[in-house]
Amino acid sequence: MEGTDMSYAAADDSLVGRLRALEDKEALRTLMIRGWRALDRKDWRAWIGCWAEDAVLEFGPWEKTHGKEAVLAKVKAAESPYPSMQHHILNMDFDVEGDRATGIGYMWFVAVTAPGRTSSPYAMGGPYDWEFRRGPDGWLLVRQRLGVWWTSGEDTLHAFE
Repeated sequence: MEGTDMSYAAADDSLVGRLRALEDKEALRTLMIRGWRALDRKDWRAWIGCWAEDAVLEFGPWEKTHGKEAVLAKVKAAESPYPSMQHHILNMDFDVEGDRATGIGYMWFVAVTAPGRTSSPYAMGGPYDWEFRRGPDGWLLVRQRLGVWWTSGEDTLHAFE
């Protein structure tokens, strides 16, 4: 009987661990989708709310940007001029270890460069590499590396140079 109790306890622990991992991965996915949808709406405060105070942004054509408010200033200056944007995050995958997590995905960014020019948007794509930390209020983005593998159309606003 005692051996049976142990196997049930081990199964429960395993199930709890697996459930916690699934919940963490879904929380990370939700964080990213919520944040990047906020970018499309130009809701800068909602977007930067997904980032930790000591955040680091590494983006292909730009220098490393350190600190939450510096990340906000850099991205807001680059993306504010676009009349409309769509940020797509594709093929997200996360690994969670306690209160730290890493993730990868792909970016597909599309922006209208001028009102009325919706037939010729500017687009770019490339790989994301993320680091996250869980805090008292949940998961936050600590580091984002984003490479540009391709572009399409003309960035007449020169925001991503």
